[in-house]
Amino acid sequence: MRRILHSLTKPFRETVGLARWMLVAGLVITAVFLIFALFAPWIAPYGFSQTSSGGADFPKAASPSGDHWFGTDRLFFDVLSRTIWGARTAIEVVVLSILFCVVVGVPLGLVSGYYGGWLDRILMLIMDAIFAFPSFLLAIVFSFLLTGIIGGSVIAVALSLSVVYVPQYFRVVRNTTVSAKEATYVEAARAIGATDGVIMRRYLFGNVVQSVPVLGTLNAADAILTLAGLGFLGLGIQSTDAAEWGHDLNRALADAGAGIWWTGLYPGLAIVLLVTGLTLVGEGLNETLNPTLRRQRLLPVVMTPRKER
Repeated sequence: MRRILHSLTKPFRETVGLARWMLVAGLVITAVFLIFALFAPWIAPYGFSQTSSGGADFPKAASPSGDHWFGTDRLFFDVLSRTIWGARTAIEVVVLSILFCVVVGVPLGLVSGYYGGWLDRILMLIMDAIFAFPSFLLAIVFSFLLTGIIGGSVIAVALSLSVVYVPQYFRVVRNTTVSAKEATYVEAARAIGATDGVIMRRYLFGNVVQSVPVLGTLNAADAILTLAGLGFLGLGIQSTDAAEWGHDLNRALADAGAGIWWTGLYPGLAIVLLVTGLTLVGEGLNETLNPTLRRQRLLPVVMTPRKER
């Protein structure tokens, strides 16, 4: 019996084990970048726009050495410092954009799914219209508009990314609310005289936001790539305002032809590692918390052939 149970539960244990390793690996990678972001002033040897130290200017486009581990670029910036400070910019933009998405998308989806009717149709029409545009093109348009209004700041870039991801939060919360509002506990709350605001706040909110953390981690990985794309096109944050990996890659294009490889390698590697870490966290959470995926992995169960005596 023990051997049969072991064979039956093997697919489940393998799925849970893989999801757990993905989650742990993603958390470790993400934690490293979080440490860089939080403690950048103490970890980075220089400031993100510092070009001299001790009264001596940094060398121009110098190769990696003991004084500058990742070398310097054509603007005399230390590449290691720019890479570490870039983690702070990336984390700030991602956190702000996801916060804006949650603040706007979750309440709208909750109200739309609960009340339905003409309000639901109008909000669905608006969100579907936004969702129909290519996400990166939409981010470029709003980044261009917001940069002209409030400048190329972290807030402007975060708002540009929020416009892209708000429809996803809206649709997830709205679809969950439509099915949850017919549950027995909601009917019981109405029977005891609870108002619509109390029902949405106390009974529905906690049940419809369970998928939001997973969606947030997956969107965070995509937001890093979108931020880098905006910076590469010159629509993100400028090098004198903050360190941004995409903008550094844009400036590294001219260096690649001259054999200066270090100015583009390390910012690009940082983008790849952070996106990989956030993706592993999102996939690990999804497979760990979503029981539907676990049930699908258990099917089909292959039984061992019966031995004839």
